[in-house]
Amino acid sequence: MGEVLALVETRLRTALGEPDARAAVTFLGTDRIEVLRFMDGDLVRYATLGMSAQPMADPTAALADPVKGPRAELVLTVRGGLAETDKVLRPLAVLAATPQVEGVVVAPGASLDVGEPLWPGAPFSSVLVAESGGLVEDLELDHPMDPVRFLPLLPMTANEAAWKRVHGAQALEERWLIQGTDLRDPLRRSVNLD
Repeated sequence: MGEVLALVETRLRTALGEPDARAAVTFLGTDRIEVLRFMDGDLVRYATLGMSAQPMADPTAALADPVKGPRAELVLTVRGGLAETDKVLRPLAVLAATPQVEGVVVAPGASLDVGEPLWPGAPFSSVLVAESGGLVEDLELDHPMDPVRFLPLLPMTANEAAWKRVHGAQALEERWLIQGTDLRDPLRRSVNLD
């Protein structure tokens, strides 16, 4: 477990630079989750560290495989200085603990909801999980372990989350793209869904 997390942290540092802050959260019955903060000009990137320590288990499986199964960490990018986005550390840790707590597999296209604003005044309480391989490359591990995927999180307003449930993740992403939505704006309004 520690070896995997050391490799994950090295990959994050290689892709994003040195973290300027880190916080750790431990929930009862779960492994410790850290959230690292990376500054990149006017952008702030938050990355979880700890979610990939164990593979995510299929909730329908009788026994969880301790070696094989998907592994992931979460990455959130927002514009700095516009909101108290550093308060996202605990909600991010909650999302990263979801596979251990609820026995779900977090994958691209999924919605994750923390049930409260991601940070004070945020119009978002949920995120859309996007495809990995962009900002931080997947990390290959020794066989038979699955690679660690670094999944970007795209904050969604309540209206967007409801619309996504009906029309799907791809349709929402297309809507954002067509309307030139700045998904890094921590104060943005809901995209036009008519």
